[in-house]
Amino acid sequence: MKSFKLIVHQSSFSTSDLIINLKDYPGLKEKDIVEIYHPDNDYPRLLLQVAKVDAAGRGRDTISVEQSIATTFQLRTFADVYVNIVNVADVALDSVELTFKDQYMGRSEMWRLKNNLVSTCVYLNKKIEYCGGAIRCQVYEMWSQGDRVACGVITEDTKIVFRSSTSMVYLFIQMSSEMWDFDIHGDLYFEKAVNGFLAELFAKWKKNGSNHEVTIVLFSRTFYKAKSLEEFPQHMKECLQKDYRGRFYEDFYRVAVQNERYEDWSNVLLQLRRLFTDYQKIVLQYHERPNMEIPTAINSTAAQGNFLEVLNMSLNVFEKHYLDRCFDRTGQLSVVITPGVGVFEVDRELTNVTKQRIIDNGVGSDLVCVGEQPLHAVPLLKFHNKDNNLNSIDDYSMPHWINLSFYSTNKKVAYSNFIPRIKLPPRKSQEPLRKMYEDERKGKLLKEDEYMHNSIFDYDAYDAQVFQLPPAHSTCVQRVTRTKKTSVAGLEGMNRRSPPTSTMHHRKMSDPDIHHTVADILTNSGSSNKQGAYDTNSDATDSPLSSNRLSPRSSISSHKPVIRTGRALINPFDPSHVTVKLTSNRRRWTHIFPKGPTGVLIQQHHYQARPAGEPASRTEEHRENNIPKENGTSIINNNHSIYQVDGNVMGRKRMISASGTLAVLGVASTTPSTTNNASLALLWGATGEQEWTPALTTANRAIGVDWKSLTIPACLPITTDYFPDKRSLQNDYLVSDYNLLPDDVNADFAKNRAIYKEPLTTMEVFKELVSQRLAQGFQLIVGVNENEVIESHCPSTAAPPPSKVAPQIGKQSNAAPTKRYLLSIGRIFHKLTLVGSTITVTRYRPRHPYPPFNIHYRYRFHAPNHDTYEVSWVSFTTEKLETYNWNYMDHYICTRGDTDFALVEVNIMALKYWRFRTLLLPLNNPATKQIMEDETTHCDIYPTPTRHDLDQLTDGFLKMTEQYFNKVKRPNKQRGGVSNSPFRERVGSTRLHDRPRLRMEAMVAVKTVLERTQSQTGESDDTYDDGVLEPKLKANATLVEVVERMRSPTLGVGFLQQTVSLPSHTFVSIYAIHWLQANMEGVTYEKATSIMEKLLQERMICHASGDTSKRFVVGYYMYHILPQKKEKDSMPEYVKPLGDLQSFENEWMEVEVLGPRSPLVPAGSITGAIDISGSSPVTDDTGVPAFLCDNIDTSYMQLGSDSDMPLYKNTHLDIDVNNKSDRIEWGHARYQATFRPDQAYEMCIQWAVASGNIVAELIFGWARKAQSCRLQMVPIPADPLALPFTLKSDPLRGPIYVPLNEEPLLRSKTALFEGFPEVTWLERLFLFQEAIVGRFGFIKCTVESTSHEAGVGDHLYVHVTGNMFILIPTTVKSEQKALRTKPANRPLNSRYPVHPEAAPSPHEGYITRHVTGKNKDDYDNSRRMGFLWSWNHMISKKLKSSQTPATGDEGFQMRMLRDFKHFCANHEQRLSQFWDQCWELREKAHGIQSC
Repeated sequence: MKSFKLIVHQSSFSTSDLIINLKDYPGLKEKDIVEIYHPDNDYPRLLLQVAKVDAAGRGRDTISVEQSIATTFQLRTFADVYVNIVNVADVALDSVELTFKDQYMGRSEMWRLKNNLVSTCVYLNKKIEYCGGAIRCQVYEMWSQGDRVACGVITEDTKIVFRSSTSMVYLFIQMSSEMWDFDIHGDLYFEKAVNGFLAELFAKWKKNGSNHEVTIVLFSRTFYKAKSLEEFPQHMKECLQKDYRGRFYEDFYRVAVQNERYEDWSNVLLQLRRLFTDYQKIVLQYHERPNMEIPTAINSTAAQGNFLEVLNMSLNVFEKHYLDRCFDRTGQLSVVITPGVGVFEVDRELTNVTKQRIIDNGVGSDLVCVGEQPLHAVPLLKFHNKDNNLNSIDDYSMPHWINLSFYSTNKKVAYSNFIPRIKLPPRKSQEPLRKMYEDERKGKLLKEDEYMHNSIFDYDAYDAQVFQLPPAHSTCVQRVTRTKKTSVAGLEGMNRRSPPTSTMHHRKMSDPDIHHTVADILTNSGSSNKQGAYDTNSDATDSPLSSNRLSPRSSISSHKPVIRTGRALINPFDPSHVTVKLTSNRRRWTHIFPKGPTGVLIQQHHYQARPAGEPASRTEEHRENNIPKENGTSIINNNHSIYQVDGNVMGRKRMISASGTLAVLGVASTTPSTTNNASLALLWGATGEQEWTPALTTANRAIGVDWKSLTIPACLPITTDYFPDKRSLQNDYLVSDYNLLPDDVNADFAKNRAIYKEPLTTMEVFKELVSQRLAQGFQLIVGVNENEVIESHCPSTAAPPPSKVAPQIGKQSNAAPTKRYLLSIGRIFHKLTLVGSTITVTRYRPRHPYPPFNIHYRYRFHAPNHDTYEVSWVSFTTEKLETYNWNYMDHYICTRGDTDFALVEVNIMALKYWRFRTLLLPLNNPATKQIMEDETTHCDIYPTPTRHDLDQLTDGFLKMTEQYFNKVKRPNKQRGGVSNSPFRERVGSTRLHDRPRLRMEAMVAVKTVLERTQSQTGESDDTYDDGVLEPKLKANATLVEVVERMRSPTLGVGFLQQTVSLPSHTFVSIYAIHWLQANMEGVTYEKATSIMEKLLQERMICHASGDTSKRFVVGYYMYHILPQKKEKDSMPEYVKPLGDLQSFENEWMEVEVLGPRSPLVPAGSITGAIDISGSSPVTDDTGVPAFLCDNIDTSYMQLGSDSDMPLYKNTHLDIDVNNKSDRIEWGHARYQATFRPDQAYEMCIQWAVASGNIVAELIFGWARKAQSCRLQMVPIPADPLALPFTLKSDPLRGPIYVPLNEEPLLRSKTALFEGFPEVTWLERLFLFQEAIVGRFGFIKCTVESTSHEAGVGDHLYVHVTGNMFILIPTTVKSEQKALRTKPANRPLNSRYPVHPEAAPSPHEGYITRHVTGKNKDDYDNSRRMGFLWSWNHMISKKLKSSQTPATGDEGFQMRMLRDFKHFCANHEQRLSQFWDQCWELREKAHGIQSC
């Protein structure tokens, strides 16, 4: 120990926390941990790690500490401090909580960060950076030896808990009938929930700086009093469901807030209060129609509500976290706020599904009860009793996977501090009582001696027998005798009033996790019960004979058998005496809980209410004697029995069982356990180690609210501690293994690869295999004895041959170095072993997996901006984790994402990988600016883009592709590029067919791009040298002359810099066409294309990959000039192409560029077509809107790509462009193969081996650069419309239906387009709708149809700001052409002609169901015209910029929707005016033509 002068420094002066001169302190080494404290100060001592050795001291015996730390630890500047070297073991931390916000931290990053922190020193509020600052977090809380501490050292064994201040939170408010009851303070439970709980929660969020993305849903279940379906009118039948008791019900969901982030939530509370006022009325009277009888509707109680369904709704969204990956939030939390007391009646199958999904997905689920806490343990699930037999028993379960909180207000009643814990039943009228007295006078009551006397009936004996554990997996039926002294006559007399007591339902409780072994039952028979299975104090359990201690008079009793299933009954009023066998599920979350003073994991919001000095109970002391002594001292230190946390006294928690569980508690057990090491856990509670006692639940505060979990929810911990024992592994698991030899695999691949990339080392592959499993929800198993695991590997079944690697490990420990990791998820365990250069993956999966579930559920929901509760449906399914193809994934990692192992989502390989979809849209539109600035303007003011606009977009896109996506370099004065290509290695091959004829349309397209004044934009000049001094090439120049000129250093076409994968003389096809037009006389676009075609045919140029089968594609495609035979010698520096198309496509992004697609058939010749192409596709050259033109192209509506290109291509992507990561990272880009300037362009970034934050940096970088190319990059959801047909679409999201009011347009006509050939009516209607969305600024986006079978064309449009989508549903199929010529049976103003053979788009069915107003005849067959509108919920704050103010602007979005609805409804005659203007244009044009 040595005394120093303390000075402080700013972090700008030095990045290290501590500067000390080693000479001043003999024996001090770098990396040592020192404690620093004022001798006279009680404050916690500061621990810091010595980092800088050679720091120039600021004077002798002086140390310098970073200022903020000194302040936190109350260290005074220039005062004396003691510095002392400490032993790491003494200051090691048990657990550390780190918080982070506004970023996405994957589980793999958590693990790598944890490894990075080992043997470093942390203190309160320390800021931690990782991956070059891409990942930032802060120390929130630390625990060591049962106490909260202010600093400490992280060791290998420290548990690190990550908590996110920016999570995705679903708040579900159960609007059951109790919401309208009053609590003891006279508040409605709704007020208690909203003004009390939610207001407090939002205040805590604000204080903590939490910025969650929140969805708030009000939900309830309505029962109908009806005996059969016939009692319901037709319009009600489609959503009715029937429960196990045959009652009809409907579930209602009202989404109040959808994916919002607010700084201030007070407006939301206001909105919730507004919704509350008429919620019940709307839901109960929803189906009422005038003059129609409907069954009476009643709101259910909390216990009978749709609690599990709601949790599954959120799981359907959470399960897809890898699809719409948001980069500024991590973590998922479902909170259900109920006015009930935590008891729910549920379906057993749905419970199993919910439990498995919640646990596997690692979703936090919190239940907040605003009702009073009951006297028994909750949460309690009562299973539906589907057995109609009177003797059948009710079954219960206590879910440990729900974190329970009770919210109570701090209000005091002046005259009493009693809190009633039982709700009284409603008061009955006097009538039945009177009747009873009359009966008594008539002598109908039983005679005195026929009563069941309490004394006769031995309740304790009965209970003892009921709660006794049945033999393991027995099939025999146990009979429980119940004695009664009643004569048969007496029984008959009772029957009329109530069933005899023996046939009453017995309450029974069980948990699917309880597996009883014979050993358990044996230990329970005697009183020498050390197993802790239940307490020996209760006299009834002393001997197995106790149940026969019947009273002497009972011999004449009538015995009624009670049939029991083979499960133990559990008493919810005393669950602490029941232990269950530990499972991996039980321990999945336990590592987020800190250890209390007794070494038991504790939940900090459970308070024991006991006088501080009093021992908890005698049993506790008597238990402690069973605890094995270590070095003669009792492990539990008795001084710790009182433990203060923030002023709440926490009583000592009881140890669980003396044997098996000690391992779980982290105490070395010296006595070998008798049962096969089956560790046990308490049945109740999230930790399984904290006991339930009634004291937990009475008096002041009781179980409080777990504010921490609701404010900064914990992410699923990366470690757990359960691994099955040997016997269980042999009996219950199937074992399989495979070996990976990364060096051999990569050697094979390197031979076949055209582009060599440094392969991953074996160690890198090994770590990545662990990383990948963590990322997919596995947890590392720590604290398990490794030798047992190794021995247990030799499979008892003859399934796979025993691994060659495993057996040797025990014997030759001195051989090659070994590393081993155990991981688990659910009942699946993986063991990864590295020996030398061989990685062995051993997989244990359950021999009897759970059956797959698929539960269909129908409900009504009302989303924001909707008018009605629409019917929707959803499936809840459990994932079959055991079938995941890990072997494939491991090879994908091993080969660095080689094309042979592409990331795909085919059925056989349901691979999980992360995706981020983006669209490139035009950057600014003056119309958007005008709408933003002027409140009064209408929103249908978007002009049709001019040829100049489209050219600029094409230019911008080419620039973006060259400079940022491909990162191409151009030598010398031509375009400056950035570093080499980000597109790496091979992904999906896209082999093409033989080269088709060049489509006229493509010619048209590019001609428009090229026929422009070259000086129009500054950017086009730098493609090639414009100062043409030499005369242009003659129109009849030979091909050889053309090639010569292309090569000219000053006048040439401009080559790209040669790289590993680009041959010499590579040029871009579209720029070559520009060049030909500028350097050759009389060259039109078509002529230029045909010259290039000829060059390709003559083998003078070739695709840059060396592939000769490709046609000449105009766009960003790379070609190179081939050396001719006679030149071969004179060009020694010529670099040959790769000769491997697949490798080339995996390296470079190549896109075909086409012009806008026209809905009109060109008038005969090609030249005619060229005139149209430059203008927008919505009108013909005379300005007549397409839907009124005569020459309509009937195939326009079909979405079939008009190109021989695939819709999408894939390429490899170098993710970590700034080299921030501590590992090699890569991903893939899936991009549209063709670009059209009048459509949005899609690109999807995919990754499995990359850090979220680093991917985010790449994408945000692109988004910034896109703006310099006059484009904006906007993220979009995987499923833009969230229609219920999509597998696992978001069940609480749905499109808004906007009807198109065509009545005013018909005037005297029977059909809208009467006078045109009927064959074209559907197309014209579609073009009319397209013209409307065009006026509102929507452009087409070709996205893969997620919703249903191909062939049904649904046309999706996105707004130029990226804020919203519109879908125009259509029913056009190629085979329908014949059908459409038949006249329809009724006038065609109905939405579509309905032909039985034509499958309408499912969206059409969806539209039909939107019946506005209640007076409509519901389902007449008329289809209604309209649009489906949906919001883009993926736009986040990070993607908003000053250049795109409307993107993500809520006011702008709401205004667009309102204005669009007004227009379509023909408010102020706007729709009619538009229609009339279009007709005027047509008539004017016809007038001109006829002149």
